[in-house]
Parts: sequence; C-alpha cells; structure tokens
Amino acid sequence: MARHKEFDRDEALGAAIRVFSDHGYEGTSTDDLLKAMKISRQSMYDTFGDKRSLYLEALRRYNADSLASILADLKGDRSACQGIEAALVAFAARPASEASRCCLGVSAICEFGRADAEVATLTDEASRILASSLESVIKAGIGSGDFAADLDVTSAVYFLGATLSGMKVSARNGASPATLTAIAHMALKSLS
Repeated sequence: MARHKEFDRDEALGAAIRVFSDHGYEGTSTDDLLKAMKISRQSMYDTFGDKRSLYLEALRRYNADSLASILADLKGDRSACQGIEAALVAFAARPASEASRCCLGVSAICEFGRADAEVATLTDEASRILASSLESVIKAGIGSGDFAADLDVTSAVYFLGATLSGMKVSARNGASPATLTAIAHMALKSLS
C-alpha cells in the first residue's frame, strides 16, 4: 500500500520555483530546496525526481502561470492598446517582494542560453505563445486605429517581448513601480 503524501505537491513546487528564481539552477542546492519545500529528500525524489527534473517542472509551471497572467491582461474586455498597457502595467504594479524576485523564465535564458535543449524548448514555447498573442493584439490594434497603420508587427512583437523582459530585470535590480510604469508607457507610445 502506497503511503499518503504528507505535503501539498503544488505548494512544494511553488516553493521550489521561488528558490530557483532567487538563486538559479546552479546556485540552488538540494538542501536549499528541501528546506524551502518542507519535504524530505526521499519525498522529493519520489515525487519530482532529481533536482534537474524538479527544475524543468518548476520552469514549465512558472511559464504556464506567467503566460496565463499576461494573456488574461492582454485579452481582457478592452482595446488593444489598453490590453498591452494592462499587461505591462500589471507587472509594474506587483508588490515589491514579488517584483524583486527574478523571473524564472528570464533567469533560465540567462543561465542556460541555448546550451540546454530541454530548457531552450520550454523557453522557446513560452516565447512562441507570448509572441502569437502579442501579434494578434497588435494586428487588432492596427485594424482599430489604436496603433500606427504602418507599424511593423514583427518588430513590435519583439520589442514588447524585450521590453517585458527588461522590465523584469529592472525590477530585480530595484526599479520602482513608478519607473516600471514609465517604461510601460514609453513602450506604448512607440506603437502609435
């Protein structure tokens, strides 16, 4: 008979995400994870596998949650301009404790680049989903007159993705919500 798990799997995974976000993959020890997740070594291995498997699952979940939040802001019941503003400003308005935490997606790209195929696959998929959503919103914005008719959609998609990544890095470096909001508004002006 299998033993009943004495911890909440989602809570443990959330704790692992926070540790990996704060310290990166290489900077995180198994002991750091066990302490934060409040589980035993055997429970970690039985539930998540080794540190690498846990990292990949954490990155997968982080990407899914992050994208769901951004896409909800982009596609709410609002104009294209308001949707992009909502996505960028929502990030800027996060509590300081959350804003100072590194984005696990950006951290994965910085730490691994293209050297790890599995990590690259996960970050590429998240980038494709975000880019596709931004492209749809930008095209709708051009059609409605929110954005310049001659706006290069592909360049705008890359620019907004880079802006969001840059805002995440700036937040990690201590940029204030006011500074991040100003960056968001500057990005919006570039689409007009």
